[in-house]
Amino acid sequence: MSSSYPVRVDAHIEPKLSRWLWLVKWILVIPHYVVLAFLWIGFVVVSVIALFAIAFTARYPRALFDYNVGVLRWTWRVSFYAYGALGTDRYPPFTLRDVLDYPARIDVAYPARLSRGLVLVKWWLLAIPHYLVLSFFVGGLSLPSGGLVGILVLIAAVLLLFTGRYPETIFDLVVGLHRWAYRVAAYAGLMTDAYPPFRLDQGGDDPAGVVDVDPDPTSQPAAPVPS
Repeated sequence: MSSSYPVRVDAHIEPKLSRWLWLVKWILVIPHYVVLAFLWIGFVVVSVIALFAIAFTARYPRALFDYNVGVLRWTWRVSFYAYGALGTDRYPPFTLRDVLDYPARIDVAYPARLSRGLVLVKWWLLAIPHYLVLSFFVGGLSLPSGGLVGILVLIAAVLLLFTGRYPETIFDLVVGLHRWAYRVAAYAGLMTDAYPPFRLDQGGDDPAGVVDVDPDPTSQPAAPVPS
């Protein structure tokens, strides 16, 4: 049985995907790419601010945490729609919030406290082994669609064009590779001290992602994530 991890990444493939829409999605997602370019600049700035906050208080300011989780959510929805997975034809919403009925979702458990010492080294030194693996798997952490993922999605796209079917085995592997990438992104973004496992958890439903009850009594409860 897979051990739990405080980052949950779920995805569900659309039953009937268009055979040809993927040919033009690169045009359709241009507005999202423009917005995400600025959102990821914000992600980096927020992470730097959070680094100092954690170093002095051992806490990740909740508003900053929610913003960075929102950037990961937005990125995953766009990647899932476009060439990171081609798993849905439903256009991604322009929002940082969790969209309960969208087929690609991410949630991260808000930590009560974080290590003041780890915050100085985990985003670069400790994460280096994962960066090396992910450079081959997905090509990067922001809108990952290169590497092995890019090859698998291209194969799925060709099969979809000629057969109208997206092979389930390819889909499960693609989602598993993305799941690994987003766990590392959350760790490198200082949102958890739990070291990402070197494990490929495949399938649409995250077998290990567990989002705990919010330990911050002053914040709004997060929406539940279905199993």
